[in-house]
Amino acid sequence: MAWYREIDRMQWRILAAAQLGWILDAMCMMMYSFALAPVRAEFGLSSAVAGALAAAPLVTSAAGGALFGYLSDRYGRARAMSWSILTFSVLTGLTATARSPLQLVLWRAAAGIPLGGEWAAGSVLVAETWPPQHRAKGIGLMQSGWAIGYMTAALLSALALPTFGWRAMFWFGLAPAAVTWWIRRTVPESAEWRKRGGRGRGMEDGERKARFARGLFCRNLFVLTAMCCCLLFGYWGLFTWIPTYLATPVAQGGAGLSVVKSAAWIMPMQMGAFCGYVLFGFLADRFGRKPAFLCFVLSTAALVPVYGLLGRNSAVLLAISPLLGFFGHGYYSALGVIMAEIFPVDIRATALGICYNTGRAVSALAPVSVGAIADRFGIGAGLGFTSVFFLAGAALMLLVPETKR
Repeated sequence: MAWYREIDRMQWRILAAAQLGWILDAMCMMMYSFALAPVRAEFGLSSAVAGALAAAPLVTSAAGGALFGYLSDRYGRARAMSWSILTFSVLTGLTATARSPLQLVLWRAAAGIPLGGEWAAGSVLVAETWPPQHRAKGIGLMQSGWAIGYMTAALLSALALPTFGWRAMFWFGLAPAAVTWWIRRTVPESAEWRKRGGRGRGMEDGERKARFARGLFCRNLFVLTAMCCCLLFGYWGLFTWIPTYLATPVAQGGAGLSVVKSAAWIMPMQMGAFCGYVLFGFLADRFGRKPAFLCFVLSTAALVPVYGLLGRNSAVLLAISPLLGFFGHGYYSALGVIMAEIFPVDIRATALGICYNTGRAVSALAPVSVGAIADRFGIGAGLGFTSVFFLAGAALMLLVPETKR
């Protein structure tokens, strides 16, 4: 029997909800990357300061990940997911009202709090409802929503930026708020959470607090947090600046494309990312989480410096973009499934939120660091710098147990 016939209608609906939430988060988050050039021009910002603005929501997402992770463990995964999407979409829309760099920082920082919660709630909900033999496939399909959201942001930038300006893009960020109504009406909580985790069922407060403390101070949490720090530093340092790299003149180390052309060139990369997310799930279910992860991350580390040196060769740049998208995104599917399989249900979303979003907070230094290197050595060199962090993330994965089956 084909694997997809083993997934029932409700499990597909849960996946659709989690994936849609991730699509909308990616769209709203990446709009800033495409709006970076006009934002810098309007406010007269250096590359380093513009990178700091991109970093603001990454810092606050650490607190948001812990907060919404706790809400997910306490009140339910679907409920916390809908709260995070609603809050994030409203705050993204309000970014369009910024009239100074300080106001822009404040709105972006506030948006980072709910941003930190959606991934943990959604990935845990999928992990707890899909069959174990297909769990990585489900998480991979959910993660593929990031590529769809990224491409949506690229299309919006091509359509809205030249005619309406960057503020119109952020007003569009209000649209995802409508999705929360559908999630609350049609998406159930997982049976595992209802049985063992919901509102302290099945255990006394003292026992819950003791398990929570043991879970949050175990070796795996520290290793996974460090690994997320490395991977997310590399990711945000690389992909925050790729649109600017493509639009930067060749004399300054970029590819010399226009904003519209650079948005179009993002499409092959994100199509590769979509395939990477999905295929990773199949490979992880077949060969194990660690072998698939190491293959993808080490390939990314090898491709990044090559990509940063190809600004003068647009044909090769276009050819390598799908590969960078494929390997540079696919390994994220491992994070949700491995952490969900390691941590117990009563602290699962909280642990995922802490690991992943602490990494996001540390990765806030990445756009600033790449921007500073770009100011001194060119943006291509800044992109190549991120390769070191992908190698470090691969090394840390060797300390994590294999969780297949």
